Amino acid sequence: MWGMSDIPPESPDFDAMTRDIAEVPAVEVIVTVAVNLMSAAAVKLGLSEEGEKYKDLDEARKLIGALAGLLDASATEVSSFHAAPLRDGLKSLQLAFREASIVPDEPGQGPGEKYTGPIYG
Repeated sequence: MWGMSDIPPESPDFDAMTRDIAEVPAVEVIVTVAVNLMSAAAVKLGLSEEGEKYKDLDEARKLIGALAGLLDASATEVSSFHAAPLRDGLKSLQLAFREASIVPDEPGQGPGEKYTGPIYG
């Protein structure tokens, strides 16, 4: 229970957040989400400076699958200027996953390969 001298926590300014989001083009939101998924997947693959400390291939698989689905779903919405480097990054993550796996998936069964097709490494 709040006392007279307690200061209640600040509530988020949802109106300001809505205005900020309204000003951002959809392509920018998609690219930002894709880059965040890539970064998280790289960390979970053990590719960060901390390496093995955060390595978790199960989590990496989920993130790579989500990235592949996002890129597949937004392919017609995002220009090739944005899409090409994102697809290259996805392929690099898929190859890194294949290399990091003790028992590699069959071609076409790796993370995101239902969207991209088989990745050979």
